[in-house]
Amino acid sequence: MIERVLQLPLELERIDLAPLEMLTPSGWTRRSTVVRLRGGGATGEGEDVTYDAAAQGTFQSGGLEALGALVGSRTVGEFSERLTQVDLHPGPARDQWSRHYRIWALESAALALALTQAEVDLGQLLGREPQPVRFAISTGLGTPPSLATLERFLDAYPEARFKVDLGADWTRATVADLAALGRVDVVDLKGLYRADFAGPPADAEQYRWVAELLPDCWLEDPELTPRTRAVLEPHMDRVTWDGAIHGLADLDGLERAPRCVNLKPSRSGTIAEYLRVVQACESRGIAMYGGGQFELGPGRRQIQALAAIFHPRGPNDVAPGGFNRAELPRDLGRSPLAPPRFAGA
Repeated sequence: MIERVLQLPLELERIDLAPLEMLTPSGWTRRSTVVRLRGGGATGEGEDVTYDAAAQGTFQSGGLEALGALVGSRTVGEFSERLTQVDLHPGPARDQWSRHYRIWALESAALALALTQAEVDLGQLLGREPQPVRFAISTGLGTPPSLATLERFLDAYPEARFKVDLGADWTRATVADLAALGRVDVVDLKGLYRADFAGPPADAEQYRWVAELLPDCWLEDPELTPRTRAVLEPHMDRVTWDGAIHGLADLDGLERAPRCVNLKPSRSGTIAEYLRVVQACESRGIAMYGGGQFELGPGRRQIQALAAIFHPRGPNDVAPGGFNRAELPRDLGRSPLAPPRFAGA
């Protein structure tokens, strides 16, 4: 599978960058960068999902000079190797994962361009028919916690299901309300994030409420302390990992094999590393579901397309981006989404 992708020929003549931004319900403005690769009359797009707005601005204003070294004829695999020789950050990278996000933006655009030039989509290349994509809307409950956000979605989209972020002020009653609603597929315990995206401190009682009152939900990213480990031990078959998984070494390094993992392609950086994780999960019988990075443009379509090929029936966190808007549109795609195709623009 990997070699089929890496051996695709690629003709790259020009690179463009374009800004995207969106105001979210919390008042935060999300910014990202569309990467457009052009060649042979075709276009392939990717999206840099780096969360640092200043780094996005620096890339948009000063990134093209270094990227010129990527122009030329080569395979997708050779393009990936060439990326290791190019300074992709005109300013300092916030962290190593920002580097992965930028690499993914360029590699996914290169793959889309190569597929379009070859007049094939990724599913056809791999001999897999994309399937309709089931998705869960990812959201928090606010402070103080309330089901109002979920009810707002359900009013417009009665079939909606959810991936809900744990909050520090959740009570047993909060979890009981979620159980009564019957629409939650995943609770993100946010135990692995730090700094800007840190979740609530690990609370064994909260973990107990979630595990016991929501017996059919996946329990994503717990922080394993002696107390939380004891609470979760009877439920470890429902523990799934997201923030811990960047590549195959992370999957191999888990202390016990999970039944399911959340894969965010941009975390892996290269296409080859992402596909290595997918192959390992398939060979080991580990279920997968897709994860989003608050993509605003082509990146969201691409993770939907990858979900359609590799894990269409999981609780994929790949809902159309409009679900993140301050004003909820009424004409967004419904779950399951018609299977999108991974190819050029």
